[in-house]
Amino acid sequence: MAAFNPLEFRQHFPFFQSQPDWIYLDNAATTHKPQQVIAAELAFYQQANSNVHRGAHQLSQQATALYEDARETVKSFLNARYREEIIFTSGTTAAFNQLAFGLMHSLLKPGDRILISTLEHHANIVPWQLHCLTQGVILDVVPLDSQLMPDLEAYQALLALKPKVVSLTQVSNALGHILPLQQMLSAAKAAGAITIVDGAQGIAWQVPDLQQYPADFYCFSGHKLYGPTGIGVLYGKTALLEQLKPLLGGGEMISEVSFQQSSFAALPARLEAGTPNIAGAIGLATAIRFLRQFDAKLINQYKGKLLQQFADGLAAIPGLRSLTQVTQSAGILSLQLLNEHPNDLAVLLNEQKIAVRAGSHCAMPLFASLQLPGAVRFAFAPYNLPTEVEKTLEALQAATDILR
Repeated sequence: MAAFNPLEFRQHFPFFQSQPDWIYLDNAATTHKPQQVIAAELAFYQQANSNVHRGAHQLSQQATALYEDARETVKSFLNARYREEIIFTSGTTAAFNQLAFGLMHSLLKPGDRILISTLEHHANIVPWQLHCLTQGVILDVVPLDSQLMPDLEAYQALLALKPKVVSLTQVSNALGHILPLQQMLSAAKAAGAITIVDGAQGIAWQVPDLQQYPADFYCFSGHKLYGPTGIGVLYGKTALLEQLKPLLGGGEMISEVSFQQSSFAALPARLEAGTPNIAGAIGLATAIRFLRQFDAKLINQYKGKLLQQFADGLAAIPGLRSLTQVTQSAGILSLQLLNEHPNDLAVLLNEQKIAVRAGSHCAMPLFASLQLPGAVRFAFAPYNLPTEVEKTLEALQAATDILR
């Protein structure tokens, strides 16, 4: 099997031709888009722009075919059983808001418990909180062990409380740590819980086989996967999706409407109110087809080499402290410069045209538990190069010398 060629991968991304001076290491926030994705969205708007599912004319039928073909592409990518199990959303956050609202107003009752981990993104915290207070549902949190991974003994103890829902991230967006989800979700299913996975970071690391994966729901965003912003996916098992109360009403999500009452359409329409992001769905499907040209295992091995190269170089720079266990990471490393705010380091890197993210990374409870103001996050993608790692290490050395 041929080795992964990062230069071949990189040449598909016009950003790097138009901005050759930038080193982009903010891939956990969003990834760049290959030319195929840009062209697919442009072609839709230039040649086939029309609304879906509702027009009698040929353009609408063509747009509908493209949109539903995108759904079929996502279904195949995730190995979902039915195309109706793929619900398009605006992103992972929207998916979690639909889940929190839909479950709170259907399956969850006062006194029920929801179990999450300390590593969760705000999208897997705030939507639950918005409804827990009014619905009498309890939110429990799995603490971390010394490796900043979920404490599995504490997790088992919390499962003994019989949570109705267990909702966990696949990969920590703040630290990059890969959770042992096969083990954790299997234990949750054995305890009788509905299982939810935040795949926003994980989808670019390992695509789950949803007919084998012990998850009832799986959420991800297209823009983390070299697709457009504003498009995401909520996968759910049919029987559970049908029990969700829709968060949004109107448009084509209805079967019949009167001034007295309304009835909802069948899946997936009942959870897709209003005009969808048609071009975004087409762009996401194009990104998936683009990625399928490459061996995912080789991509992960390459990202692992970049991460190890970076970690080895950090060891020679005094004052830097990594919060990430490299062997447990999906290509992300977060660090601190002792006695300095992470924003100061990020600003100095920006002056050298190195794009990183600083702060709490939508994981404030995590950093509060660590008693830290945040961290500087470096997130690698297959289009990053070893030479960029070396330049970043040199820039970090210079920046730490200035700050110290």
